[in-house]
This record gives sequence, C-alpha cells and structure tokens, in this order.
Amino acid sequence: MDKANLREQTFRRLYTMIAVEGRLAPGDKLPNEVELAQQLGVSRTTLREALRDLTAQGVLEVRRGKGTFVAQGAREGDFGFARLERVRGRLRDLFELRAVFEPQAARLACRRAEPEELKDILDKGAAVELCIRSGRDRTRADRAFHAAIVRATHNEFMMRLLPVISQAVEEAISTGEHEEALAQVTLQDHALLMDFFRRGDEAGAEHAMAIHMIHAMEEMGLE
Repeated sequence: MDKANLREQTFRRLYTMIAVEGRLAPGDKLPNEVELAQQLGVSRTTLREALRDLTAQGVLEVRRGKGTFVAQGAREGDFGFARLERVRGRLRDLFELRAVFEPQAARLACRRAEPEELKDILDKGAAVELCIRSGRDRTRADRAFHAAIVRATHNEFMMRLLPVISQAVEEAISTGEHEEALAQVTLQDHALLMDFFRRGDEAGAEHAMAIHMIHAMEEMGLE
C-alpha cells in the first residue's frame, strides 16, 4: 500500500475508534505514540501524519506539555457534517488555486516541452483514460498526468506547487462524491487537452485546462 493510502487508512481507523466505536471518548488522552503505532500496525511517521490530519479536522487537540486528547466535539452525530464542510472548503481553496495556476502551466508546457516530455504527457494522459474505462482507481495516474505537464514548464517555482496539485487530485477522488460524473468530465476534458498538446496549440491547451478546472469544480459543487 502506498504512503498516501496508508495515511488515509490510519486516519479512518482512528476516526472510527473515536467517533463510531467510542473506544476513546471526548477528553480522553491518546496512548503514547509507540504504543498506538504498534496497535495500528503502522510506522510512527504514518501515525503522526494521521494524527495531524485528525487535529486539523477538529477530532483531536494537542495540549502543550500534556499530550494529544480527543476533542470535545468529536462525536459521530455532529462531526460528520462538520468534517464534510471542512473537506469541501479545503477542496474549493485547492481548486481555486489550481484554476489560477494550471492553465498557465499548460500553456508553458505546450511551448517548452521537449519531444520526450510531450510523449510522457500523452502517455500519462492515456493511462488516466485506461484507468477510467477499466474501472480502476485513477488517483496515481491522474496525479502523474498533471505532474508531467508541470515538469514540462521547466519552471522551478511551478514545480514547487506540485504537492498542491497532488493533494487536490487525491482529495477530489478519495471523497467518493460525484465519482462517475468526475470520471466522465476527466475523459472529455483530458482528450481535448491532449489534442491541443499534440498540435502545439498553446492557447488551446491553456483554455482546455481552464475549462477542465471549471467542470471539476461544478461537478463537486465548489463553484
């Protein structure tokens, strides 16, 4: 299992223990890191990442000098909706940034891509299409496709935004909402985008990526 999936699985297991099974109640202190990592069968690094995510979501709270505790609001009845709203808000922010950044990245990549980089973009786009048509998870393939475009810009600072793109792609797919509609939008928009790349049409690539961002946000209700 890759690191991102293991982190998400650990997040879900801890959340279930707290909010669903009630094994840890609001106000309870979590076991020490070594013990909890052994109990869950994960590394301490993976555990820390999951704990950070749970803290960011308001399920846990860190009390300086005392440890990590279950937050008072971490109950199944009132937390599910709040978490959904937080996820939606974060996705909206991520996709708004992508809508500003990625169309220009597509334009630059179309202009600057070396022949092998163009081939890599097209190959990775075809891999996304194959995943969708065969019903397989496309998260990794989709991340790789967008990363190939950013790499082809030959812009160091755009490269530094790759983690933002990866996080946005992963969260959009992992929520499971509107999955079928998103998949169809991706098929349609990626096909148009790759056609512009094949033709070396910079303006077309920019507009196709902008349209893709708009379509994705509309399907997820983020507009």
